[in-house]
Amino acid sequence: MGMAVTMLIGLWVWDELSFNKSFKNYDGIGQLYQNRTFDGETGTYPSMAMPIGQELRTKYPEFEKVALAQTEEHNFLYQDKKLNRTIVFAEPDFLDIFSVQTTKGASQELKNINSLMLSESMAKTFFGTEDPIGKVIKLDNKVSLQVISVFQDFSKNTAFSDVSMIAPFTNYISLYNYQNEISNWGRNNEQCYVLLQKNAQLGQVQAKIKNLILNKVSESEKASKPELLLHPMAKWHLYDNFVKGVNQGGAIEMVWLFGIIGVFVMLLACINFMNLSTARSEKRAKEVGIRKAVGSLRGQLIYQFLSESLLATFIAFWVAMLIVLVMLPWFNDLANKQIELPVSNPFFIGASLTVVLLIGLLSGSYPALYLSSFNSIQTLKGTFRVGRFATIPRKVLVVVQFTVSVTIIIGTAIVYQQISHVKDRPIGFERNNLIYHLANTAELSNLKYDVLRNSLLATNVVEEVSQSDYAVTSGGSLGSDFKWDGMDQKNYVLFEVLLSTFNHAKTVGLQVVEGRDFSEKFSTDSSAILINETAANLIGRKNIIGKVIRRNGMTLHIVGVVKDALFNSPYRNAFPQIYAIDNNQRYVINIRLKSTEPTSTALAKVGEVFKKLNPSAPFDYKFVDKEFAKKFNTDERIGKLSAVFAVLAIFISCLGLFGLASFVAEQRTKEIGVRKVLGATTANLWTLLSKDFVLLVLISFFIASPIAYYLMSDWINKYTYHTEISWLTFVLAGIGALLIALLTVSYQAITAALMNPVKSLKTE
Repeated sequence: MGMAVTMLIGLWVWDELSFNKSFKNYDGIGQLYQNRTFDGETGTYPSMAMPIGQELRTKYPEFEKVALAQTEEHNFLYQDKKLNRTIVFAEPDFLDIFSVQTTKGASQELKNINSLMLSESMAKTFFGTEDPIGKVIKLDNKVSLQVISVFQDFSKNTAFSDVSMIAPFTNYISLYNYQNEISNWGRNNEQCYVLLQKNAQLGQVQAKIKNLILNKVSESEKASKPELLLHPMAKWHLYDNFVKGVNQGGAIEMVWLFGIIGVFVMLLACINFMNLSTARSEKRAKEVGIRKAVGSLRGQLIYQFLSESLLATFIAFWVAMLIVLVMLPWFNDLANKQIELPVSNPFFIGASLTVVLLIGLLSGSYPALYLSSFNSIQTLKGTFRVGRFATIPRKVLVVVQFTVSVTIIIGTAIVYQQISHVKDRPIGFERNNLIYHLANTAELSNLKYDVLRNSLLATNVVEEVSQSDYAVTSGGSLGSDFKWDGMDQKNYVLFEVLLSTFNHAKTVGLQVVEGRDFSEKFSTDSSAILINETAANLIGRKNIIGKVIRRNGMTLHIVGVVKDALFNSPYRNAFPQIYAIDNNQRYVINIRLKSTEPTSTALAKVGEVFKKLNPSAPFDYKFVDKEFAKKFNTDERIGKLSAVFAVLAIFISCLGLFGLASFVAEQRTKEIGVRKVLGATTANLWTLLSKDFVLLVLISFFIASPIAYYLMSDWINKYTYHTEISWLTFVLAGIGALLIALLTVSYQAITAALMNPVKSLKTE
């Protein structure tokens, strides 16, 4: 069991460490980030302005390749097939940077604005066995794209695992009419990937480009102190957490944590082997005496006992392999992975056999040295006794076992408390019965909003409808050029800006706490805004209604204040938010379903409306509550994995405890018989046999508690919004471990106590 658990953890750790390593240029690839300081807080963002690509290509020879890219979801139509898929719009160098392998069609090319590259799986989905080259697919029923080639699917263990299509970046510019943004340093919305020259040093390149943006932006933007960062691919996955503009690790902490747990789980199994081997020492004492008497040297006895240990470990390894093969589908589902057991990989076999050898030697060394040291004369005479201190090493090992187990139990409990704490946090909007649908097709773009809204309301299953520029769970765009009377000119404040049609607050379930919502009854509301409480406190809460905010020559009047809404991350503090009316926003359709109608019935009726008004695209809707729940996926997976490992750790510890209890009960059989004859009750005997083990578990608890507190305090403080670690968690974990240990020991203790004393006294 120990080897199976360790193997699963090892495969998970290896999968995490090998993320993105399938790219040939792994060591030279980087992505550009920028630091910006708003209201005294420095944040790190991966979004770049379009001119940066040309700037790096022409003025910085340290970059071999540079590519702007944007990854999005869109609708695709071919004959009667309608699919919603992820596409990356990219400049030509993208293909070389990420070594995209063309398997069919023209050589890698992204210069023709209407060309399209399909992944092998996407080509099969659309065209089956037909040749896809030359076929035309419609993007959002607006643009016709011609398939020029088929590329090998990106590995599931990469940052682009969801991408099934690649189109030219020029198509993206044309699609959104971004021609004016090509030279605009003030708009940051795209990603920029680079490939360094072979001899380029990351640190030197970083220093050289650090102030590139600062020298390009307007004077007002310079107040945000823009600073360019080069984030290497080796750190994308495991070192993605930035605090105050500095990289502070990330998922690598979980890799280290589970790696350590794997080592300790294996150590628990080794401790069991040592404990049970040495506990059986008296039974093997006579064997050692005879072997020594007939000429066996101590080295030969050590070799014999180590051979037994290695044989047991080798057999355990193959049983563990079988367990892993059976458990792997379940484990992949739990960890959201696609891990396979690499039985044909020479490295895996070599590493496994090396670990088997080390475990065999580790677990067998102490018993071998201990058993081979027995005095042959004493053992043959029957006068050999292990001594009063012989049990101390075993007790120390039991304490180590339960210290590890209790630490994992406490850690798992705190992880779940943190998840529950964040899940229960008020989020400022009503996510139940709310769905959204991407409105990026030609039909929906050209359709009058009132026609769509009235058609949906006419179904009698829809409570309210709105359109917005971003999905509810994505927040909004970030803007910083807002001014108001009394503003501290030294601070550069970043706002989250959300554009929508009327009735958006009612659709999403925003709570107006001061003033009023937008209303079509007021003609001036085209220049009105709502702000959240964080923004109100920033601007000045007193007499906030009617105050004016200016932006790029526009005058915006505050008509209402809404509660802070946590659209983006439930783990951080709320952003200052501004809500404004823009009836041209067509990207997302938000629909609140009536709670009185069955969801399946409501969705069917809404689907009929979209089928009629938007025939070129599937009705791909998303539930806001489910999308919001995905924000907890990573932490929940960590919690579930921790819980599984905690259960297995305590199980392995209890196996050892059960074996030791069996041995102790067997050793004290005659003593138990004498005590029963003299009047000892079953309860007296249970206490006698259990108290030593209870003491060991209590010692483990007092050692584990400060260790767990130190480790989990460090982990939990990384969250802006976090729970407090309660002493009750430690008490319950300690009681739980104690009860488990008592249950484990009690079976053997009660069995021994109930034995017929006449039978016990005859036992030799």
